[in-house]
Amino acid sequence: MISFSLQKRFPEFQIGAALAAPADGTRLTALFGRSGCGKTSIVNMIAGLLKPDSGRIQVDDRVLFDSARGTEIPVHERGVGYVFQEARLFPHLTVQSNLRYGARRAAPERFAFGQIVELLDIGPLLKRRPAALSGGEKQRVAFGRAILSNPEILLMDEPLASLDGARKAEILPFIERLRDELDLPIVYVSHAIEEVVRLADTMVLLDNGGVVASGSVTDITSRLDLYPLTGRYEAGSVLPATVKQHDRTYGLTLLDTPGGDITVPGLTMDVGERLRVRIRARDIALATAKPADTSFQNLLEGVVREIETVAERGGGDAPGTMAEAVVDTGAPLRVRITRRAMDQLALKPGMRVYALIKAVAIDRHGSNLRVKPPPQDG
Repeated sequence: MISFSLQKRFPEFQIGAALAAPADGTRLTALFGRSGCGKTSIVNMIAGLLKPDSGRIQVDDRVLFDSARGTEIPVHERGVGYVFQEARLFPHLTVQSNLRYGARRAAPERFAFGQIVELLDIGPLLKRRPAALSGGEKQRVAFGRAILSNPEILLMDEPLASLDGARKAEILPFIERLRDELDLPIVYVSHAIEEVVRLADTMVLLDNGGVVASGSVTDITSRLDLYPLTGRYEAGSVLPATVKQHDRTYGLTLLDTPGGDITVPGLTMDVGERLRVRIRARDIALATAKPADTSFQNLLEGVVREIETVAERGGGDAPGTMAEAVVDTGAPLRVRITRRAMDQLALKPGMRVYALIKAVAIDRHGSNLRVKPPPQDG
């Protein structure tokens, strides 16, 4: 995949970041952090658009930059595809000519023209010019042009930032296709946690020009010490899941997760398909005894691993108003309750508890949804 150690000083900012992404199992690495934390500068250094003061960049077995050895591969020889926030298509060329522009300069060919056109569903657009395309269509063409340059790695710098919610929802499944169906590592820059949760295998958390933490999305989003950077209000957990069964009578889907089966509103996915579900910390209740009768559709048993009290911002709240806990249910589950509830339950690390989750509270936007007819088998 990719590894780097980079140092770069700007007039009012400094980057000192290092990463060694896992060689196996990482198809998409997300650089996540607030605006101005250095994400774009890092991908620009990988691409060769910005020169580090010192450091090293390696993609698989190929060293792109090494200040100690005087190695600096030119931009056009780095084998890097780059998708920017704006599509940056040539306005005087048709979609087909825009795509061919990258392909003409690529050798040897790794990805076939027809394969990429089909993968991105841009066949009907080939004769149009960029002015006749929607924002989402332009970005899909930009993806295709970058890939048809036959890169060894694809960089995406907040490719959805200029799109509205509807267009983002339209584009996300296509990025999933690129991730899943092409043998092409992707580095994806974003400050939107929902995009990272849905797309990334490895999450790199950046702040003030440095790497604060890196690891699986599940691990990073469940860590209590990182909530100031990952966001508190939308804090939660990401669980890998497999579609187990559909309940046509009630329009529900049963998922198999490391913590046990959970029920969610019906998904348009086949039994056996894999996905991720995101459960917000504030949508979980805890009990120290198994409830007998409850409207909660999901009950996961686990052990409390961590607890800490936190203060709400604004409203004159006293310090320690809320409490956050990590419950090990087979996968870490982040839970947010009031400090009074924590004291009433006498919660402490090592205690066995039950996590109660409403089916309607589970965020399906963090899953690999595809639009197709509802399954007919039970």
